[in-house]
Amino acid sequence: MRNGIIRFGALYVFNVAVLLIIGLVLPSVAVGWHALWASVILTLAALFIKPLLKNAFGKSAAKSASDRTKTGEKVVQYALVYAVELIIWVLTVWLSPVDVIGVFWGYALPPLLLLLGWVIYDQVDDVLRRKAGEVYDRVAGARKPKEPAASAAPPSATPPVDVEPDDGLTPEQRRMLDEL
Repeated sequence: MRNGIIRFGALYVFNVAVLLIIGLVLPSVAVGWHALWASVILTLAALFIKPLLKNAFGKSAAKSASDRTKTGEKVVQYALVYAVELIIWVLTVWLSPVDVIGVFWGYALPPLLLLLGWVIYDQVDDVLRRKAGEVYDRVAGARKPKEPAASAAPPSATPPVDVEPDDGLTPEQRRMLDEL
């Protein structure tokens, strides 16, 4: 579950940035503050719908791959990737308040920018996940509790308590919980 939350969070933040850039670069797309909600839809579509579409399109393209040249195969692969991005963009626009003004340019160019954004995301994915994992661990309290200094408590105050390494409680909190 931790990895799923981290993956969603990192992709969400990156998608917000990409949507804001799309809104700034393309006058035919109005994003604004709607990028926050649209990014939820875009992230869910990228995590769940995109792999399904890639598999479905890939299987259908593989059936006729032997009939194409090497260049033709690359063109088909690029067209399939664009088609998947276009479907995801249409879903994002349909399910969010993002407004597309020009029908052709508002639907034709954003999938290319999404594709470029996700190529960049793929390059920085490991760093983003590591940073998001650190934030998640800090928020969830999964850091190992620091042991109190030996002189902080008298040796006969309480017997030592077994502390679970990932319970997020300090030894003092564990002692207070055990006394309850």
